[in-house]
Amino acid sequence: MIKKRCFTVGLILMIISGMVWAQDNQSGGRTYQPTVQSLDQHQVPEWYQDAKLGIFIHWGLYSVPAWAPTDVQLHQASMNQFFLNNPYAEWYLNSLRIDGSATQKYHYATYGKDFNYYDFAKTFDKEIQKWDPKGMADLFKSVHARYVVLTTKHHEGFTLWPTQIRNPYLPFDEQQASRDLVGELTEAVRQDGMRMGLYYSGGIDWSFNPIVITGRDVWNLVTPQTDQYAQYADAQWRELIRRYRPAILWNDINYPDKGETLQIFAEYYNRIPDGVINNRWNVNVHDITTPEYAQYDRITPEKWESCRGIDKSFGYNRNSTDQQMLSVDELIDSFVDIVSKNGNLLLDVGPKADGTIPESQVERLRGLGDWLTMNSEAIFGSRPWVHPEETIDDGVEVRFTRKEDSGYAILLQAPGTRRITLHTVYAEDGTVITLLGGNGDLPWTQQGKDLTITLPRQLPGEHAYTLKMTPAPWRVVKQ
Repeated sequence: MIKKRCFTVGLILMIISGMVWAQDNQSGGRTYQPTVQSLDQHQVPEWYQDAKLGIFIHWGLYSVPAWAPTDVQLHQASMNQFFLNNPYAEWYLNSLRIDGSATQKYHYATYGKDFNYYDFAKTFDKEIQKWDPKGMADLFKSVHARYVVLTTKHHEGFTLWPTQIRNPYLPFDEQQASRDLVGELTEAVRQDGMRMGLYYSGGIDWSFNPIVITGRDVWNLVTPQTDQYAQYADAQWRELIRRYRPAILWNDINYPDKGETLQIFAEYYNRIPDGVINNRWNVNVHDITTPEYAQYDRITPEKWESCRGIDKSFGYNRNSTDQQMLSVDELIDSFVDIVSKNGNLLLDVGPKADGTIPESQVERLRGLGDWLTMNSEAIFGSRPWVHPEETIDDGVEVRFTRKEDSGYAILLQAPGTRRITLHTVYAEDGTVITLLGGNGDLPWTQQGKDLTITLPRQLPGEHAYTLKMTPAPWRVVKQ
């Protein structure tokens, strides 16, 4: 049973928080009003358009048991089957509450039937004392990430910052971390020149609404819709914005209907004009869409961000094997494809309870980072070309990006021959074609719709290979 705690203190703190927010916000003047018409005028900032690569971090109480089954194929199982065998380790508490689930069986065998999920807080608080925020930020910087998004509160309600907005349904030592993980990582990330975004589970909080999610029939009931929860979520979002000034508001699942969503958006944009808001709220106002473990198959005019883990889970899953993770080659191919279609990749890592990132995940991060060291020119600050892709004669897939003065054709595999032919690009006389990381200009000929390029005997780097064409070939050959 979840024991209800007195809500009076929390309510007073929410009122004070709102008053401080209003006073602080007034000093900057208002540009945006809390209306759809006004908020729709906000433009996706250039820094986010240019950034391309962010790191998502799922870290919390679930990082202690860190377990989920791995035999369900994402987006292929029915919702009932999915939740019974949920591969998302961060959903451990919900999976534990489903009778007969793989997670429940694991939990009973490992910790005992009477072990309460929130008792993991004791272990979590002990483990996080070992965490090195600078080391984590330095890793992300070294792989060329441009921004980071941390889970400040996941679905079980436990917060990674010392919130003054008290949860009336959890004892104090079960509701927040003993270190300000949000603040410490924010400082380290910014010192490394990256932007810091914050995730918050606004649509699910099992401490306020302990409904067990088993399938589609209860999905519409999961968001707490009480005045109490709406005030709580509003106050925590405002506290996060005031205290940490996040570059991104990354809400998840939904938001209570009684929440002050539009007001929070207006306050945020007025405080942080180059901020970014995702689309997982209860209103049709956003800067970006966020497909999960998926990506679009075309260039979209609206900016988007694909989020996914390195394996099937966002949170660390000790049950996952190396073979079940993306290979470096698969990761690079997916990333390049996303960028070619006007997307960013928010690539998730799941730290262990002590904040260390498993070596299998680090290996993938470093593989992507090594590739970007040679090929970043074609990625960061780029925009989609006239079309995103083609497949050339020997089956090699190609993705295109552009900048103002150059175009880039990225070969996702090494061709079997030195002479390759692009069928959708027309190079004007005087065009210079090179390989990023290579030496010297490449010979080429244009005959009708065919641009034939002779590659060197040894391609620079590995995984994917970037042809740079200057000036950018704006003309597209019609098929």
